[in-house]
Order: sequence, then C-alpha cells, then structure tokens
Amino acid sequence: METVVFYEFLTEVPQAAAIWSALLLLTLTVLAVLVARPERDGPAAEPAPTAREVAAAEAADLRRYAEEVAVAAARAAQSARRRRADWLTAQERVEQTWVRYDEADAAARRFAGAEALPTPRTPRTPTEYATRERYLHRAAMAAYWRGDLTMGQLGDVFGHRHGWDPRRHPVEQEVLLSRAVRETRRADYEAAAGRERAAWRDAELAASAARALAEEAYAAAARLRPTRVAARRTVSVAALPAAAARWRPARVG
Repeated sequence: METVVFYEFLTEVPQAAAIWSALLLLTLTVLAVLVARPERDGPAAEPAPTAREVAAAEAADLRRYAEEVAVAAARAAQSARRRRADWLTAQERVEQTWVRYDEADAAARRFAGAEALPTPRTPRTPTEYATRERYLHRAAMAAYWRGDLTMGQLGDVFGHRHGWDPRRHPVEQEVLLSRAVRETRRADYEAAAGRERAAWRDAELAASAARALAEEAYAAAARLRPTRVAARRTVSVAALPAAAARWRPARVG
C-alpha cells in the first residue's frame, strides 16, 4: 500500500509542477505585454500637423484678416466721405454768415453816419414816449424773428437794460439796433468759423485713417497672392543673360 501511494506521488507531482510552471509563465507574459503596451482607454496622442496643413491654416488666417481689413477700410472710406460732406456744408455756412455780417456791418456804418446829424425835435409828451416805446419793441421783435437778435438781447430791449431806453428817438433806436444786429451776426460768423475748423480737422483725421486702412488692406490682399509664379518668372528672367552669354559669338580679330 505504501508502495502504491509513493508511486502515485512520484507520478503526479511533476505534472502539477509543470502545470504551475505553465500558469506562472503565462501570467508573466501577460504582465509584460500590459506593461509594454499603452492602455487603450487612455487619450490617443494627436499626430503632428503636416507642412501642408500648417500652410493651409496660415492661408486661412491671412484670408480672414484680409477680409476684416477690407471691411474696415470700406467703412473708413465711407466715414471719410461723410466727414468731407460735413466740412463742405460747414464751409458754405461760414460763407453765408460772412455775407450776413458784411451786410449788417454796412448798415451799421450807414446809421453811424446818420447819428452825426441832429435828431428831429418832437414834443416830449407821454404819448410821444409811448409811441417811441412801441416802435422800439416792434423793431426789436422784427429783428428777433429775422434771427438778428438773440433771446437775451430781446429781453434786454423789453427790460430796458444795457442802454435800451424807450424814450430815445427812433433814429437813435435804429442806430442801437443796427449795432446789436452787427454784433449778433459777427458772433454767428465766428461760431460758424469754429465749427468749420473742427469739421476740417475731423475730415483730415478720417481721410488719414481711411488711407492707412486702404494701404493695409492692399498689403493683406497682396500677401494672399501666390508667389510661385513670380519666383519662376524671376528665375527665368535671371537665366536670360547667362543663355545669351552662352550663345554670344566670339569677336573676330
């Protein structure tokens, strides 16, 4: 009995050892493969872009930039035209206000000459003073509606301030009104001249900005043009003198 058991032990132990050795070897092989091979679930590394893809991306950026600059240049040109139109309008306004001031100045000079003459004598009665006051108010209102007096000046007339005396003779009132009209029109001319200078500065700045953007738009469009054809033409033109020199006949004598 002991002999049989010992025989079975000698025959089964090597088989078990062989099985455990095979399992151990298989386990070691699987572990080595898993360590050497990256995980499938991990993020895959993106391939590096090729030169053609980089060139295409740069061309797309240049095209987008050229389009944006072209739109900005068009808007700047439109703004420059609008600013120039505003300046021309302001210039016309200056000319109009100067003509009005020149007329008022000529009228004031004529009334200044009439001021040297003696004023007509009239009876100084309450009725006469009331008539003079009504005349002054009507003349001032007419000048105001023509735009020759401001609201502040009209208030001074009706308030009898700053030298406006309704008891004066109508001739003297006309002299004062002509001077006031001249001062108003001169102020209008100076204000119009100031607006014209400001409009001119705005037009110059807008034109300068439009020129700069137009140049940048042209340069951006030029960068989009292919350069291979130009390079070939340059090479062919540069090769012409060498070919001509190659076939040049030798001098005789």
